[in-house]
Amino acid sequence: MKKIFHLFDFRQKVDYKIEIMAGITVALALIPEAVAFALIAGLSPLTGLYAAFVMGLVTAIFGGRPGMISGATGAVAVVIVALAVSHGPEYVFATVVFAGIIQILAGVFRLGKLIRLVPHSVIFGFVNGLAIIIFMSQLDQFKTVNEAGELVWMTGESLYIILGLVLLTMLIIWGLPKLTKVFPSTLAAILVVFGIVAFFGIDTKTVGDIASIQGGFPPFHIPMVPFTWESIVLIFPYAAIMAGVGLIESLLTLNIIDEITETRGRGNKECVAQGSANILSGFFSGMGGCAMLGQSLINVSSGARARLSGIVAAVMLLVFIMFAADIIQLLPMAALTGLMIMVAIGTFEWASLRTFRRMPKSDVLVMVLVTFVTVILHNLALAVLIGVIISALVFAWDNAKRIRARKRIDEEGIKHYEIYGPLFFGSVSAFNEKFDVLNDPDEVVIDFSESRIVDMSGIEAVNKLTERYLKQEKKLHLRHLSADCRRLLDKADKIIEVNILEDPSYKVAVDK
Repeated sequence: MKKIFHLFDFRQKVDYKIEIMAGITVALALIPEAVAFALIAGLSPLTGLYAAFVMGLVTAIFGGRPGMISGATGAVAVVIVALAVSHGPEYVFATVVFAGIIQILAGVFRLGKLIRLVPHSVIFGFVNGLAIIIFMSQLDQFKTVNEAGELVWMTGESLYIILGLVLLTMLIIWGLPKLTKVFPSTLAAILVVFGIVAFFGIDTKTVGDIASIQGGFPPFHIPMVPFTWESIVLIFPYAAIMAGVGLIESLLTLNIIDEITETRGRGNKECVAQGSANILSGFFSGMGGCAMLGQSLINVSSGARARLSGIVAAVMLLVFIMFAADIIQLLPMAALTGLMIMVAIGTFEWASLRTFRRMPKSDVLVMVLVTFVTVILHNLALAVLIGVIISALVFAWDNAKRIRARKRIDEEGIKHYEIYGPLFFGSVSAFNEKFDVLNDPDEVVIDFSESRIVDMSGIEAVNKLTERYLKQEKKLHLRHLSADCRRLLDKADKIIEVNILEDPSYKVAVDK
């Protein structure tokens, strides 16, 4: 029984009113996003809505981060659009199932901790890029179709109306919390704008103008795809990319919500939950998805901290689809646009702009590059991967320059090289330049007390140096090798001819 209580986090204090209100707000915000992402992927609106329901419900109950919201996302839509256009929705459903299996395996093998390798500059770039994408996606609401069927910017009265409603929504979301926090400002803004439009009969764009959301319970459906090697070869690349994109976006969202709420989520548990949700989404006619930073921020900014808000959001979304579609379709898009613009403003890391002068130039470059790739390509996984690779290369270059050697000759005529800094592939060249093999005395000691042999390149460098001294018939000692370095050299003994022995008197590792 204790395990069940721990799973659902029933032990934590829950403000049921805030959780329910936040869940309803998130459900309303999910509708236009899910519909838009489904259309981007070339699928029916209900495919996105069903995915939002299944993903949201499963991850809310079993995920590793209470308060985080999952659903159909633009990152996933971009991945599967080519497959949907060329092979149809059945292959998309199969791909979603396959991606879910990959994500579960990632959680089982505890790969969620790899998110720790993502530098803060990459996270800043990712968040800023996502904020810009959220903002730019709302600009379409200020466009209309002209008589030639072209999408053009609104003008005149229609533009002033939607601008006024959007600004009113933003004003309520910004100002109401300064007066009272009894009622979520986001939900209040939506209801106020909806009431004004309905009471005065204002002619403005509504949710129903985008697409119909009328539907039933998500139908169980086994993807009608031939189980052949050709199908697997076709599906696997899309599934692998989708799984990677989903996990990266979900785990980064988890980290960001952790920082906001000052609590700690469980990355591996989230991987398993995301995978399970995608598998069920594929079997229940959904396009799959992952965590949604924008909706998660709406949720936590409304005061939600438990799993209940996510459950309410998913259930209410289904209720809207099945029983209240006619009412929800009357919601003004201006209210939801204002809400998402405020989310974009809150998502952007404004503090990162103030730290430009204090941050290393390499971190600034990484942050700007990740933001640029995120905005231009809408590929969050690729942006993060590029940022991590560049950060790793910069780190390797900086450490390669830090290797030093202090030289001295003792009273017995033995020359000592005291090495500082890590010995790895990047520092091998600088390491080799420190030694004067031809002019050194007959006995040399290399002291590694302030250094570490990190990789195969470091081992090979030590081996080559040993051979150079042996050719000159000089004796070389390796002193103060750490236990991990010795183990590394012992393992490498089967690959290269390095034999390390320990001198019991001086605790010296001697290379024969």
